[in-house]
Amino acid sequence: MLSPRFLLLRSTASLTSRSFSRGAVLRQGKAPDMAEVRNRLREIVGASRNWSDHQQAMADRVSLSNMLAKSQSDLPQKRMKDSIVEAHLPLGSNPELREKYLTFHNTVRFGRILEDLDSLAVLISYTHTHNPALKKSPLSLVTALVDKIDMKQHTIYPDCDIKFTGHVTWVGKTSIEAKMHMSQYQNGAYSPILDATFVMVARDPENKRAAYVNSLKPEGPEEEKMFQDGEDNKVRRVELSTASLLKVAPTDEERKIVHGLFLNTLDTKTVSFRSRHLPTNSVWMEDAKLKGLEICHPEERNIFNRIFGGFLMRKAYELGWANACSFGGCRPSLVAVDDILFQKPVEIGSLLLLSSQVCYTQGNHIQVRVHSEVFDPLTRQHNTTNVFHFTFISDRDVPNIIPMTYGESMLYLDGKRHFNQTVDS
Repeated sequence: MLSPRFLLLRSTASLTSRSFSRGAVLRQGKAPDMAEVRNRLREIVGASRNWSDHQQAMADRVSLSNMLAKSQSDLPQKRMKDSIVEAHLPLGSNPELREKYLTFHNTVRFGRILEDLDSLAVLISYTHTHNPALKKSPLSLVTALVDKIDMKQHTIYPDCDIKFTGHVTWVGKTSIEAKMHMSQYQNGAYSPILDATFVMVARDPENKRAAYVNSLKPEGPEEEKMFQDGEDNKVRRVELSTASLLKVAPTDEERKIVHGLFLNTLDTKTVSFRSRHLPTNSVWMEDAKLKGLEICHPEERNIFNRIFGGFLMRKAYELGWANACSFGGCRPSLVAVDDILFQKPVEIGSLLLLSSQVCYTQGNHIQVRVHSEVFDPLTRQHNTTNVFHFTFISDRDVPNIIPMTYGESMLYLDGKRHFNQTVDS
């Protein structure tokens, strides 16, 4: 089975071609496949192709630490156009590739798209930080957060070519925001499918501490607005973190909602706090779970020999979709992905536990939260690695989800917050 093929096109005003000049990726206009693109990423950081050699390859990167900038001002300022990358996924012309993306229902596996978006975000970030004087980048650029993925169309066709475009839109001292757009060729033109915003962080060659990245200089009103949107996104993320239900109590309005749910489940015959009954067309939150386990093999490693973030997103999405499907009794469509936080890298050999929970419903919408953690069978310790939030829509109204405990009520309110954020955006 062939890997997905991406065509990296050169913008007349961009430096994209420079970042791909070594290795001759653009050989006589031939479109490289995804394996070649990932090989290029390996070349950028000096990663080993073979997992058995990864320890030596990572050890060799330690010597690159002296190439890191001492401050951001030591690095040349970059423009948004310097990081423009366009990529094509030729599903229409490559039947063998199509098999990798095909679902039983003759649609595209969205989990595969998540993997491609993650790879593209890394590529865009390395294009922004590219230094032509260095053979290897001393930076370890990793996905910190999937801020938002908004679907413009629910159906992705498996036999039509796909185009990705993207570039850096905001830069902090050690972080990069990359926006990407995906469209599909139909009826002689490309139609928008989704918009995605990823946040990457820069680390040192050993991925142990933060590292500086090139600052960004917006040019013109349109770019200045994109940069300001990035600043606003950063402020919003800080505010959401500060207001997290894991840190502060619910608002007065949210407390009333939880109490109303409680009163609606009381058994009027016994009038007891412990006697609860399930309202009509409702499901207890406890009964809306789905769990999975993944053994993290070397095959799923990224260029830093950790488990590829796109793989984690694909597995979480597929579990969340299956949960929404079984809950609603039909095949749901994705509306949005937001606030996927990468808290800790997943090492090769880990036991990855995935737990999906329907935490909020409204009409024909289903809000699903997927929690992933690594389990150490020797120490019996669990450590959270990621939290994923998916909003699905069904072709019919779905049952109401009802929390029973206080903890489930907090999950309910958190799901409601994410759903409202999706609807309001």
